[in-house]
Amino acid sequence: MKTISGILILAVMVSYNAIAGNFKVNVAESKVTWFGKKVTGEHNGPIKLKNGFIAVENGKITGGKFEMDMNSIDNNDLSGGMKDRLVGHLKSDDFFSVSAHPVSTLVLTSVTPESGNKYTFKGDLTIKGITHPVEFSGSADFGNSSLNAKGKMLVDRSLYNVRYGSGKFFEGLGDRMIYDEFTLEFTLVAEQE
Repeated sequence: MKTISGILILAVMVSYNAIAGNFKVNVAESKVTWFGKKVTGEHNGPIKLKNGFIAVENGKITGGKFEMDMNSIDNNDLSGGMKDRLVGHLKSDDFFSVSAHPVSTLVLTSVTPESGNKYTFKGDLTIKGITHPVEFSGSADFGNSSLNAKGKMLVDRSLYNVRYGSGKFFEGLGDRMIYDEFTLEFTLVAEQE
């Protein structure tokens, strides 16, 4: 009985370690959500992925690239005219200049496996044509030729020339100040190519 159990464990380990190649992100099933805070409250909403892939070797993530469609940025917590005004403002030059910069990109440059299914990711995030390094934690679970990954990244918008309502650049904002850091939270579904 021990021999059969040992063989099964070895087979699972060999098949897991054999997982390699690119996993194409299923943009319809994946989700990116932004969370922004201001002195008087907070807002959140989705950004659709345009495309992406996750590179895997020996059952571990080694890299990847993801493109976010900034034209798709939306809001979840407002409705009607207030929602339309906020979304329009986010797309304007005060924030993400979507007409000039319709895509934001994350390229993973270093991936460190931690305990279990946890990883530390390092990469280059490009917003409005400006690139800065980022680091964040996440997790990944492998299925039958599929991969599900989750993570959360804190971004300092002031580094990307998104200055509207920032206390770093404007004085006397009072309760109109918007915090510089916002969060991108993602749930990715990818399938082996």
